[in-house]
Amino acid sequence: MFWVVVASILGGTLLLAGVPKLGDRDGLLMVVKGYRLLPASLERLVAVTLPYVEVAIGVLLIVGVGGRWSAAAATVLFAGFVTGLTVNLARGRRDLDCGCFAFGAGHEVPRIGWFHAVRAGAFMAVSAALALVPTPEVAPVARLAGVAAGLLILLAAVVVAQIRAVVHLGRRPVDDYLTAASMNLRASNTVSRYDTAVIDLQQLPRQTGLVR
Repeated sequence: MFWVVVASILGGTLLLAGVPKLGDRDGLLMVVKGYRLLPASLERLVAVTLPYVEVAIGVLLIVGVGGRWSAAAATVLFAGFVTGLTVNLARGRRDLDCGCFAFGAGHEVPRIGWFHAVRAGAFMAVSAALALVPTPEVAPVARLAGVAAGLLILLAAVVVAQIRAVVHLGRRPVDDYLTAASMNLRASNTVSRYDTAVIDLQQLPRQTGLVR
């Protein structure tokens, strides 16, 4: 049952990666072009086929069809992701969209890091283990329980990732705006006090009778 849970997590991850790409073919093509690894003809082919490959392998892993072959296909897929990320990071190219799960959203500049490569490498290693380690037959009820457990674990991970993306521990999101406003206000007060001090110094000679 353990490997059923693992296969379900891998399959669910591939579904999360593939399904959003089905509706944004142009966005995916831009991501593939950004990696600068393939000739133009292959870039378009990858942009067209990649979402379907991810979804198909994901479904096979969850349903348990294909056994080691499905896991081997997932290994090759993740190996491609690791290669693309590692090559660009080694080149010093970090300002590009990972395209791992979602792209073209948000207002921040897309950026990759070694975290993305390590994460893809971890998925590749788990997929390889699933393809190489003999797995015993599992009863249908146990398989359903394993699939449910794997998808629940994946759902929990997604929820935690979303919360971490919008919530900063010990700091409310509105604090970012308040901090900027506070800095501007302090700067304005400083300028105002400086101008007032200059005016007072200019009037001081007249007040003391030194200037008639």
